[in-house]
Amino acid sequence: MNFNAYPFNKTQLETRIASLIANKPTESNWSKAMQLIFSCIDLTTLEATDNADRIAAFCEKALAYKKDNVSVAALCIYSPFLKQAKALISASGLQLATVACAFPTGQMPLDLKLKEVEFAVAQGADEVDMVISRGTFLQGDYDTVFEEIKAVKKACGKAHLKVILETGELETVENIRKASEIALLAGADFLKTSTGKVSPAATPLAAVVMLDSIAEYFEKSGKKVGFKPAGGIADPETAYTYYQLVKGILGEDWLNNKLFRIGASRLADKVFGLIKA
Repeated sequence: MNFNAYPFNKTQLETRIASLIANKPTESNWSKAMQLIFSCIDLTTLEATDNADRIAAFCEKALAYKKDNVSVAALCIYSPFLKQAKALISASGLQLATVACAFPTGQMPLDLKLKEVEFAVAQGADEVDMVISRGTFLQGDYDTVFEEIKAVKKACGKAHLKVILETGELETVENIRKASEIALLAGADFLKTSTGKVSPAATPLAAVVMLDSIAEYFEKSGKKVGFKPAGGIADPETAYTYYQLVKGILGEDWLNNKLFRIGASRLADKVFGLIKA
């Protein structure tokens, strides 16, 4: 399938964003949105200082939420800790995600990327968040980027594939649109904005370009692809902005944790405080 020429420039997108997020929520709508947002969080720790003790405490934190009859969607951790985490959360129903393909740089030969993905799946990953090769993309070698994503999708087997575009490095509307098209056509189950290791990370402008691309892909293919903003989403108000954008562009059908995720390490406690108040 071919995508249409993208009809919006940066100024037009900024106007659309202002319109999409203009309405202030009522108290009941805010409460409903916070409940949904909490259930869509990928609770994340991706630090160089992560170790077995920290992962154990991280899993304990996630399980403590469930004792209060609420739950995040998944835990996202580095692959060496997948087996440990899988054992700790096995009875919880939580999904287990990891990052792959030389996260966060993407600078690794494809055969090694595929081995990393295969290792992650063997260790228990339900979801794989791969980062694209931005250097390859920015030199215009789109076919290689497409083939890499396609190969990684195959290596995932039954695991879902989230494709990280790292929009802060793609910079332009045109690049974000093109990368979205490539990822969708190559078989992504989710489009994800950022690694969280580059500034800027998630932005409403990048989100709208990605959401428009998902909407067009669904219209033409019938396949629903999810959306995950990640990086810098540290407060409920920012999370609500992305909730509004998803609702305004893709509609209510996307407002569930099968099709909407938020990557965050600091957000969960703040939203939890609101929904348990």
